[in-house]
Amino acid sequence: MLKAVIFDFDGVISDSEPCHFAAANEVLKDFGAQISKEEYYAEYLGFTDYELFEAVRDKSKADYKDVSIDRLVEKKAAAFEKLIKQIDHLIDGVPELIEQLKNNKIKVAINSGACLADIKIMLAGSSIEKSFDVIVSADDVERGKPDPQGYLMAIEKLNVVFDSMIQAGQCVVIEDSRWGIISAKKAGMKVIAVTNSYPADELNEADLVVDSVRQLKIGDLQKLCSA
Repeated sequence: MLKAVIFDFDGVISDSEPCHFAAANEVLKDFGAQISKEEYYAEYLGFTDYELFEAVRDKSKADYKDVSIDRLVEKKAAAFEKLIKQIDHLIDGVPELIEQLKNNKIKVAINSGACLADIKIMLAGSSIEKSFDVIVSADDVERGKPDPQGYLMAIEKLNVVFDSMIQAGQCVVIEDSRWGIISAKKAGMKVIAVTNSYPADELNEADLVVDSVRQLKIGDLQKLCSA
């Protein structure tokens, strides 16, 4: 029985990845490093900001001098906030799907590699700002996707908040990347992938692949948990 739906954030709820990409490069340019768009989507999508700056340093031998990675993350967050406020980034169909879930008393959570401050900025003033029962962000986990820690933590938090016993098999995850799909699968959850960031043939490890969350009805999610 379906008890909870856990959403990835960037690329599923918010079309914010272009801003994350631009903000990361804005920080990196001070150290003579840059990431190509192809490289970002192929290698770094789903990384926490900390993991991204670590990986770029290790791969390109970028010299951050005496600047800590924590400070780079702060600088990237400031650049991201400026950029995201300039665009309409909420993905079409998400508010309607969340309304369906709420009407059917399904718990709704987020598990994102973004920091909580970024998530709050993007939700502020939107119709879904208060919709999520639990949010797990990069600030909460030691290991980002494809590790299952974030999804397992989301269930734990839901069970604490509602004094419930939701199991992994009663949860459906909505993701947009292979890293996210692997993470949710390792946690024992069913996964729906949306082709917002990658083509369908790169998401075939999911239980269901759709082009838009507008295609989803509550019955589709319930069937996954009854299989």
